[in-house]
Amino acid sequence: MTTNSMVMRVASLAGAAITVAVVSAVLSAQAPPPVSNPSFGPLVVNALRADVYWTQGGVNGNNSNTGFIIGDRGVIVIDAKVNADSARLMLDEIGTITTRPVTHVILTHSDGDHINGLSAFPPGVVVVAHENTKRELERMASTGGRGAPPPGAIPTQLVRTGRESLNIHGVNLVLVHVAPAHTSGDLAVFLPEQKVLFTGDLMATTRPEPLVHPEKGGTSDGFVQSYRALIALGAETIVTGHGTLVTNVDLQKRMMETQARRDRVAALVAEGKSLEAVKTELGDPQTVPGPGGRGGIPPLSEIIYNELKK
Repeated sequence: MTTNSMVMRVASLAGAAITVAVVSAVLSAQAPPPVSNPSFGPLVVNALRADVYWTQGGVNGNNSNTGFIIGDRGVIVIDAKVNADSARLMLDEIGTITTRPVTHVILTHSDGDHINGLSAFPPGVVVVAHENTKRELERMASTGGRGAPPPGAIPTQLVRTGRESLNIHGVNLVLVHVAPAHTSGDLAVFLPEQKVLFTGDLMATTRPEPLVHPEKGGTSDGFVQSYRALIALGAETIVTGHGTLVTNVDLQKRMMETQARRDRVAALVAEGKSLEAVKTELGDPQTVPGPGGRGGIPPLSEIIYNELKK
């Protein structure tokens, strides 16, 4: 992609709200390669760099993205798909690319559409996650019912700090946890040599705003903090939890929009506005459709309102 065409793309993405400094900073970034983008549809495997891939789609409309990296002695997978059928499809595709075994799965968070496919993974696979994700999965397993993780989904290797560097099969990875945002245990995976970042659901282009799970300890302010830290990594290609690839410009735009929404809700709260009045003022629905068209997820303005009123 030429520099001129990239500038045009930056302008269309960022709009007037993005500063000249942000636009200038992205000029040197490598644009992500063009890919097919079935937000819902059959599994598609996309090559990003040598031995670095991401997948979209799966069985029965699964739209969670995953990634995998081929190391010198094995394969590291990032997120496990929504169900065993989709995971088997992904594992079969990995098998057509390499004969090396899948030995590690890194979970970006605890949502079922990213972890339920673990039931199809080989026995003994190492499951890496933030310690808060383990707590969430253990809690859901103890209560049973909807959202309970499958057998083998409890992490066996924990990230306990905000930034942890690992070398697995010769692959250097940086695992980043900033603050509770989508959930309490969000974990981004950065490949510093390839400049590739996997955000999990900290970023999704299928949604116009961050999705916060307060029941899992997520917060809107954590999203703003997380975006800032992820931008600072300097990734050239960013794989979202759902939807298309993005750049740092997209993260910057989402961060600014989220902060602006927080500031606006805070101003209305300071005026003594009720939650209903805040939603009306901002033109927000009462609820946002959830995965699979289910309703009941509060809009971001309600999440922010409840955080500020605590």
